[in-house]
Amino acid sequence: ALLSSILQACVEDGGPHIAEYRRRAKDGHWRWIRSIGKIVHRNVDGQPERLIGIHADITDRKQMEEQVRQLAFYDPLTGLPNRRLLNDRLSQAMAASKRSGRYCALMFIDLDNFKPLNDTHGHEVGDLLLIEVADRMKRCVREMDTVARFGGDEFVVLLDDVDDERDAALETVLSIAEKLRQALNLPYKLRGSMPADWHCSSSIGVAVFRGQQEDME
Repeated sequence: ALLSSILQACVEDGGPHIAEYRRRAKDGHWRWIRSIGKIVHRNVDGQPERLIGIHADITDRKQMEEQVRQLAFYDPLTGLPNRRLLNDRLSQAMAASKRSGRYCALMFIDLDNFKPLNDTHGHEVGDLLLIEVADRMKRCVREMDTVARFGGDEFVVLLDDVDDERDAALETVLSIAEKLRQALNLPYKLRGSMPADWHCSSSIGVAVFRGQQEDME
């Protein structure tokens, strides 16, 4: 369908027209293809008689672009959105909330017993705990919500489109915050040099907002 649309566009104005799409190769793997088409000759009535096209495999380039995107917008340890992507999603949530009139919420979460773990057992064990924290948090929220790593042992949860009444929104948000608190308070069975389970509680700050009355920072 995409190639047909390129051909039609070339017929209408001559081109060149470019499209990038995926095709399954004979070995079963998907490859990215870049196609360029252009009309190079028309008859006396203006009808196209000759078209040339170039097809190039750009899979390697697409993979590099995805790697760059991952480095730019996601935390390499936990795979969570980083501060840059969080800011973008928060800006979008504020704009959407202004249009819909529905409340959203932001939670800032700090781990209370993380530094002693790093100091006693090393950063590799600390990293294992952060990965487990990220997994537990993602299981406590909806797929549409954002769990981001703000930095170190600080995380942020953005709850989008919660409710159109403030009291109801606050009740929902506090319920999710308590669910997060309980999940993060469960013992962590870490590997490495850990002699026993580690306990790590959390402190959670909550802000409920609607529209763009508040500054994002």
